[in-house]
Amino acid sequence: MWNFAVAVFLVELYGNSLLLTAVYGLVVAGSVLLLGAIIGDWVDKNPRLKVAQTSLLVQNSCVIACGVLLMLVFQFKEQLAHLYNGWILTVCYILVISIANVANLASTATSITIQRDWVVVVAGQDSAKLADMNATVRIIDQLTNILAPMLVGQIMAFGSHFIGCGFISGWNLCSMCVEYALLWKVYQKTPALAVKAGQKEAPQELKQLSPQKDVENGQNPESVQPLITESSVVASPEPSRQQGCCYQVTEPLRTLKGGWVAYYNQNIFLAGMSLSFLYMTVLGFDCITTGYAYTQGLNGSVLSLLMGASAVCGIVGTVAFTWIRKKCGLIRTGFISGVAQLSCLMMCVASVFTPGSPFDLSVSPFQDLYTHLMGETLLDPEHNVHVGVNATIGAPTDEVPPLQSYISVGLLFAGVIAARVGLWSFDLTVTQLIQENVIESERGVVNGVQNSMNYLLDLLHFIMVILAPNPQAFGLLVIISVSFVAMGHIMYFTFAFKSLGRRLFLCFSPEQKVETTDDHSPPTTV
Repeated sequence: MWNFAVAVFLVELYGNSLLLTAVYGLVVAGSVLLLGAIIGDWVDKNPRLKVAQTSLLVQNSCVIACGVLLMLVFQFKEQLAHLYNGWILTVCYILVISIANVANLASTATSITIQRDWVVVVAGQDSAKLADMNATVRIIDQLTNILAPMLVGQIMAFGSHFIGCGFISGWNLCSMCVEYALLWKVYQKTPALAVKAGQKEAPQELKQLSPQKDVENGQNPESVQPLITESSVVASPEPSRQQGCCYQVTEPLRTLKGGWVAYYNQNIFLAGMSLSFLYMTVLGFDCITTGYAYTQGLNGSVLSLLMGASAVCGIVGTVAFTWIRKKCGLIRTGFISGVAQLSCLMMCVASVFTPGSPFDLSVSPFQDLYTHLMGETLLDPEHNVHVGVNATIGAPTDEVPPLQSYISVGLLFAGVIAARVGLWSFDLTVTQLIQENVIESERGVVNGVQNSMNYLLDLLHFIMVILAPNPQAFGLLVIISVSFVAMGHIMYFTFAFKSLGRRLFLCFSPEQKVETTDDHSPPTTV
């Protein structure tokens, strides 16, 4: 709810400009990129209940404070604009973005500890139960992402932004109490959550969650090294006292470096990287795709229906994940999901060259950027004409030609929507691979670095759009996006083939039929 509303509030605050929204997005992405490993390390080093309670309290408190501050700004915006030449209002903008960023960082910590750690412990050694729990959490997330914006949108449409801020603040105050009580109840019913392995036991912690995992990766638990060994833990207090202040100041940098090194050394490194590469795409239902759809003549009503269809396909992919995993195994599920996603995205590539597409390489992708920066056109005026039957930017007159074909935009959104089935199934596959293959003492820091990688590639895709924002260049962005998705799935295929070899293509060999000679030997069949 808050993630949707904060963008709307920032646009409204700055006179229907996207500047504050862009700054907020940049700050959020940069913060998680830099602090993801440190947040994960904090999750690893503290008791589970303390981490969950602290992150929950910080997240909701920041949202409540931000909502109250926004209410004051909306109520007294004109007065604040005249105080000290508007500097008070600027300070309010900075505070809103800063507090909202802290809320997002706390949300990251909550996601890591609940969805990546608590779920694993509650599932115990049952891989099927873990898969079902992951799928259930994902379905709840998707339904929430659909219903929450609808609720907030109706409140702001029939009320005001002031009422919307008040509603969100009150909602988070109530939900914080409910979430706190539910966390405590789960903690009491699962005694294993109270036992968190210390760093000293890290080498002995690595064990398979189930025989199924042995089948697919076929690796020895002793081959994975912990981030911090017993000797380093025993010797750490004395050096820290000797080094003094400088040592403590540089400790976050060492934690950051150690987190990335631990992530790189994981046997699921390529699988994690493959998921990150899927974030480098314009083929999602974000502001970029929505903006392009508007330039192609689609209205808000049609877009809402398309978003609903996308959500349904995402839920179908979540359900398909559990079924395919039971039939084919976890690693093969990722391979099948990747093939399905890439196959659907071929429709997006085809849409670039079909009737109705504004794609035109004769118009420089950087024309709009150059015009805004330099105040002059990059091409001759005769080249700055309306190209493509659906394009609405760059026309020499105010008259927009009638739309003649929806084939291109129809193929584009058909591919994007259909690809959600494979995308969400693949996402759940990689999530469970990380849950099952990362030792408990490194679970937080590895997932923190994974979040950082996701944000990094997501940030790069926004930069790509900033450099080539005109509709004529969107086809080029589509091709680049599909190329990055393909590279991601090639990485996953490399990981899967290393783990299973030729057995990867035995798609209907259930994991339950695997026979092993002993606990540590690789499986003999799949």
